[in-house]
Amino acid sequence: MKAFTHDHGHFTSTDRNILSWLCLAAFLAVLTLSSCKRPKEIPGLPVTKDVYYTCTMHSQVHEPRPGTCPICGMKLIAVPKTRLDSTMQIHLTGEQVVLGNVKVQTVGTGLIGDSQLFPGTLNFNENNLSTVSARIEGRIEKLYVKDIGAYIQKGDRLFDLYSETLNNAKQEYVNILQQQKSMGNSNINYETLVESAKNKLLLWGMNAQQINELESTGKFSTLTSFYSSQKGNVTALAVSEGEYVTEGGTIMQLANLSTLWAEAQVYTTQMTAIKKNEIASVLVPDLDNEMIAGFIDFVNPEINPGNRINLIRITIQNNKNQLHPGMPVYILVGDKKRHSLTVPANSVLTDSKGTTVWLQKGKGVYEIRMVTTGIEENDEVEILSGLQEGDVIVTNGAYLLNSEYIFEHGTDPMAGMKM
Repeated sequence: MKAFTHDHGHFTSTDRNILSWLCLAAFLAVLTLSSCKRPKEIPGLPVTKDVYYTCTMHSQVHEPRPGTCPICGMKLIAVPKTRLDSTMQIHLTGEQVVLGNVKVQTVGTGLIGDSQLFPGTLNFNENNLSTVSARIEGRIEKLYVKDIGAYIQKGDRLFDLYSETLNNAKQEYVNILQQQKSMGNSNINYETLVESAKNKLLLWGMNAQQINELESTGKFSTLTSFYSSQKGNVTALAVSEGEYVTEGGTIMQLANLSTLWAEAQVYTTQMTAIKKNEIASVLVPDLDNEMIAGFIDFVNPEINPGNRINLIRITIQNNKNQLHPGMPVYILVGDKKRHSLTVPANSVLTDSKGTTVWLQKGKGVYEIRMVTTGIEENDEVEILSGLQEGDVIVTNGAYLLNSEYIFEHGTDPMAGMKM
């Protein structure tokens, strides 16, 4: 083929062909670049601004397009973007709901009683505790009670004491009596002296019978016996035979078990139905669930700020002497029933900041809500405020939602709530 020359400014046919191919290539390149800027179409799922991509295991991952999880490498799934109405809400995918076994229930009213059962323990009635102490210094020559828990009757012999001071006082009393007899009528007022010496012996722990014997015989032993002025069980022994004691020193401690204290620790949320002087019953499992009537005679006015626990106490009679300190008991308070808004106990989360539940606000959308609770009975909790009938609450998986909230918002859900 004869080619055109470049004379007179004309192109050859070859030059024109090359130029045509270059133009076509440039057009295809522009078309290709233009098509690369368009969103990639996913079969069955149109790309839209209302969808984001996340990982079923790491919900904090939010990507604008398909791919794999940068944490675990799993394939991301498409999730509709749900507008959250407040910072108290979170969103879960369908897979997360299934994996977390999240279950919900509609809030309704139920019959709940004011009766509450609290685990407790029997303790000593501290009003009936007493201490046997030495009235005068000396040495314990003989102990007649050596066992903790031993029962002491009023008048039982407890110990023998050797005391130089007490022996001198005995001798003084005997001498004054002898002088009174031998002197007969005298200007000395022996009656006053005798009475003073006798009172000294009584003050130092001798009883009237011992003093009368001393008066009638004029003789005395160097050991002085001391007797119990009250009854009770020995709760502590502070001395042993041969030990010296000082005036006022503790010999032993006694507890009268005719009455006992049944004590229980109660959360502040349970205190609404408990009042001082209210009739209550004590259930004793160790005595075939025997019920003993009593009344609440003490409610601790101080609340432990760490665990929000209070103390209640009931005084009960121990008529058969079958009750012992340390026995486990249950305290039953109240017996009224009323209709009230109730939720399952496992749906309520309580910590030092307050009490909350999780509500389902829509498909996959959950909101934390602070509530005020009343009494609890048979795994049901009374709701005094924060919910209304018809609300849908989470009954299983609430702790999972707390963790998810921290993932999505980066903070504890209770941090921004008002008490």
